[in-house]
Amino acid sequence: MERCHKKEKIVFLWHFARFFVPLSPVMNVLEILKGNGAGDKHISFEVLPPLKGNGTEALYASIEKLMERHPLFINITTHHSEYVYNELPNGQFQRLRVRRRPGTIAVAAAIQRKFGITVVPHVICSGVSKEDIEYELLDLQFLGISHVLLLRGDKAKDDKVFTPTPGGYAHTTELIQQVVEFNEGRFVDGSPIRHPGSKFTFGVACYPEKHEEAPNIEQDIKYLKQKQDLGAQYAVTQLFYDNKKYFDFVKKAQSMGVTIPIVPGIKPFTKLSQLTMIPKTFHCDIPEELAKEILKCKTDDDAKALGIEWGIEQCRNLYANGINNIHFYTMSAVDSVNEITKQLV
Repeated sequence: MERCHKKEKIVFLWHFARFFVPLSPVMNVLEILKGNGAGDKHISFEVLPPLKGNGTEALYASIEKLMERHPLFINITTHHSEYVYNELPNGQFQRLRVRRRPGTIAVAAAIQRKFGITVVPHVICSGVSKEDIEYELLDLQFLGISHVLLLRGDKAKDDKVFTPTPGGYAHTTELIQQVVEFNEGRFVDGSPIRHPGSKFTFGVACYPEKHEEAPNIEQDIKYLKQKQDLGAQYAVTQLFYDNKKYFDFVKKAQSMGVTIPIVPGIKPFTKLSQLTMIPKTFHCDIPEELAKEILKCKTDDDAKALGIEWGIEQCRNLYANGINNIHFYTMSAVDSVNEITKQLV
């Protein structure tokens, strides 16, 4: 009887582990970006994990639409806890940390399993300690995910400046150093990893119109160069609507020693309210030509159609100037991204 139970347990564990193994081999993101020949036109895109309790049906439906465009990889954003205020019976407010979108690592594994595509979950400094990050890396290894995007993450909505979690990091470069040491077989406390798994490859973010906290574009590029020197293999830009700013940024970065691929990030304009919201939230300009056309729109449907038209021309210009992969931010814009990429094939 005991032997029978052991056999059943082995079979169960085999099936459990098999669930997390990708159905098809995935590729290194740098190999994907460099492997595309001149003149090739490809896309990748970024998705949000579902809100707590919403399930994966809507997310899978969105991905299925975009899989028809044969993306090279999919990024999955990470949202750690944020502050919310609950009113108490005595009229005072209690500040609590709440995670609205849990499960980035699990969602990444599920997407890789279901669609057989390279997934790149975000690993961020915001809201976590270095020990939390270490366990994230271990979980990713167990699930066969070896490509990540390393970011600082946004500051809490109510904070004036970014405040690291106790025992956490204030800068992406510190996070990169931890991943590098993990790859070299050392835990965060310096002790050796007895059985190191596969090493992580990673990309980082960059900002054609500079990060909001950088004093100038030159200093911002120096930070990017530092990330490259620490091991970043590529960079993905913050969204932008003016291609000239992207090309000027790439040229300046290259003149300062940045040699890694810089992938342009695009998010279609979809709502009238975004005329003021996008510059405030993402710290990027709306070009005068686009702003004038937005002001002519009467409804969100008009704005959405304009965003698709602008996105098509923006992407065609990028491809025409030698870019072979465009990264799309799909949040609240899946249908627009789908329509744009249809026109680019």
